[in-house]
Amino acid sequence: MRVRGWRRGWQERSKLERIDLYSRLTVSMIPWIFTLSWDLAPFGTDIRHAPLPLALGSALLLVGLAQCVLSNRNVQPSYTHYLGASVFPPRRLLAPLVLMLLGLGLLATLAGVDGVTGDGLLLMAMNAPIPFVITQVLLVPVRAFLVRSLALTALTTGVLAAVGVRGGTLAGVVPTTLFGCLLVLISVRPSVWSLSVMWQAEEARDLQARLAVAEERLRFGRDMHDVLGRNLAVIALKSELAVELAQRGKPAAVDQMVEVMRIARTSQQEVRDVVRGYREADLRTELLGAQGVLRAAGIECEVAGDGGDALPAPVQSALGWVVREAATNVLRHGDPRRCTIRLRTSADAVVLDVANDGAPRADAAPTGAPPGSGLAGLRERLDVLDGALDGALETDSAGNGWFRLTATVPLPGTRPVRPAFRSAPAPLEETR
Repeated sequence: MRVRGWRRGWQERSKLERIDLYSRLTVSMIPWIFTLSWDLAPFGTDIRHAPLPLALGSALLLVGLAQCVLSNRNVQPSYTHYLGASVFPPRRLLAPLVLMLLGLGLLATLAGVDGVTGDGLLLMAMNAPIPFVITQVLLVPVRAFLVRSLALTALTTGVLAAVGVRGGTLAGVVPTTLFGCLLVLISVRPSVWSLSVMWQAEEARDLQARLAVAEERLRFGRDMHDVLGRNLAVIALKSELAVELAQRGKPAAVDQMVEVMRIARTSQQEVRDVVRGYREADLRTELLGAQGVLRAAGIECEVAGDGGDALPAPVQSALGWVVREAATNVLRHGDPRRCTIRLRTSADAVVLDVANDGAPRADAAPTGAPPGSGLAGLRERLDVLDGALDGALETDSAGNGWFRLTATVPLPGTRPVRPAFRSAPAPLEETR
């Protein structure tokens, strides 16, 4: 079954990858946009319509397009270099540098034969270094990039001055060439920096989650060591003593083995207590966890109530399992957009109500599918958990696509006397 909540959750998880892809595509498009606009525009009115100027202008355009191709090839390695994942191979800069110098030579030749007027020359001069500096801006610090931009501006100005460009046109080459380099700096560098910060934040969250798991494992290991270490050492010593006494034929060996049996049983109960505490379902934690999981899946989740901190531990544990199973059902068995979890406490009972608007249609269930035992197991947990709870679990299709699950547990002192014997609670499943 296609579940819209899972799809929305997947889209949320892949948002960073989509931003990454969008940034790379944007950087790849920049040299093409500038080349096709600034190198093509002069062909209309600024390039003299004669065979030689048109041939030089066309050659300059082809060189610019070749620079765009090489610039796109260098986007990925320059990105990974900036993010610190790899080192950019310097040899990849050789071909773009040669093409940039070739384009600058063609521009100077075009200007030397009076093949282009002032405005067209300034546009072409502004675009000349852009495909090359798009890679440079991700490989060097900002200060080094500014120094290299000044050097490219000086080189362009000197070459054009050498072929006879003078006056206001030559003076305009300086700001236009610098503007092209600075435009790359302010458009490419901040976006990649923001992307690197987001990746670092994502890695920090992953690391935090791994550390939390490792810390919990260490805590559980320490608890087990504290419980078993001392008792096992005592058992080992008393067993050795019992062996020695038995070899000597002394009846005190029986007393030692009885003591070993007592300590072993005590250790068994202590281990059960540790495991029970480790697997205890805390109600407030389960409420917050269910809200976080459902929101991560794209489902609007509202939790109302006081969290049940004042409830007895057995009641909190039972309702915690109800919240966990209900959240699992919302994710697996419907197509919800909203979910509400309400906890109401009165003088004689506590009521947990979980409702969502993604109730599956009756004809959507597969034919012949066995009924799930998740809710049956919850009913038994509410009925028996560390003693009789006398709780009840009800489900109802409230109409308009809403499904409601209600768990009611009487508070201590308000329950009738129940028989002492109860069947063990059934294991939780992930089906309703």
